[in-house]
Amino acid sequence: MKRPHRLRVLAVATAALLALAGCGGATETAAPGTGASPSTSTSTSGGTSAFPMTIQHALGTTTIEQKPERVATVNWANHEAPLALGVVPVGMAAANFGDDDGDGLLPWVEERLQELKAAKPVLFDETDGIDFEAVADTKPDVILAAYSGLTQQDYDTLSQIAPTVAYPDAAWATPWREIIRLNSKAIGLAAEGEKLIGDIEGEIETVVGKYPQLQGKTAMFMTHVDPNDVSEVGFYTTHDTRTLFFEDLGLKIPGSVAEASKGTEKFALSRSAEQIDVFDDVDIITGYGGDNGELLEKIRKDPLLSKIPAVERGSVYLLPDSKPLGTAANPTPLSISWVLEDYVKALAEAADKVK
Repeated sequence: MKRPHRLRVLAVATAALLALAGCGGATETAAPGTGASPSTSTSTSGGTSAFPMTIQHALGTTTIEQKPERVATVNWANHEAPLALGVVPVGMAAANFGDDDGDGLLPWVEERLQELKAAKPVLFDETDGIDFEAVADTKPDVILAAYSGLTQQDYDTLSQIAPTVAYPDAAWATPWREIIRLNSKAIGLAAEGEKLIGDIEGEIETVVGKYPQLQGKTAMFMTHVDPNDVSEVGFYTTHDTRTLFFEDLGLKIPGSVAEASKGTEKFALSRSAEQIDVFDDVDIITGYGGDNGELLEKIRKDPLLSKIPAVERGSVYLLPDSKPLGTAANPTPLSISWVLEDYVKALAEAADKVK
């Protein structure tokens, strides 16, 4: 993993906290072992003067009366926006993918907590859905879920606990910039969130600039495919953040994926192996299932899938399911810096085989 890139994002967070202090008041980080969120002074972007605020989203309208002191998050990655800005949630979802040491924290989250000298927040086990009782027990002032799969019933139940901010358009379809914008706004740090976005964009530009071979190539992201049954291939649509992230990397979404995405709000679809020639316009294929090479070998040997041009020339890179790198293609506020170099380099190596 390329940790030096991650330091730039952390520097942004530090600068944001210093800016807050300079705007009128002291800024405190959470004391070691408290697990509490830092208390943050008023800022020009969204301190106490921004409240009460109203946020509209796909599941309703949320009013937050005053600056939250206790922040809880549910579902994937919503805790990363406040953490990047120095606010430690009182509770958040445990990592359920790519957690190689089983402690419920991905490495970039664990490192950030250490830098903030904060104890591990309460981790919500979402294996069987949201644990509403556990969320309520943390007594939050606000619940962040800008990137989530909340149902209307989930939202209504959470809203009885605290004001809840859901996704702006569709479940699991919030781009990383909007994850930061919505979640930072809800905690009164909108301008600091915008600065974080700008710095991440700069970092992406720097890394991608090293690999000009990516520019203009088309890329498709496969969903999880069973090595024992390759009769269908799943892929993420243009409504999914994994596909949208390709454009940040200088890549293009192939016409086959763009066309299939029309007229649906689903973030994933599938095609049978008999229809596989639709993907002839794909230069690079990435996806999950790269732990032991079994899936890629099955694809290469399959009489139908092996005929996909990207497979024939070897322009395929599969991410390891069991390691943090497996989360690389789903961009989140803290993970981008951690895995960007590795992910982009691997895609560039696949692009090198495109003639």
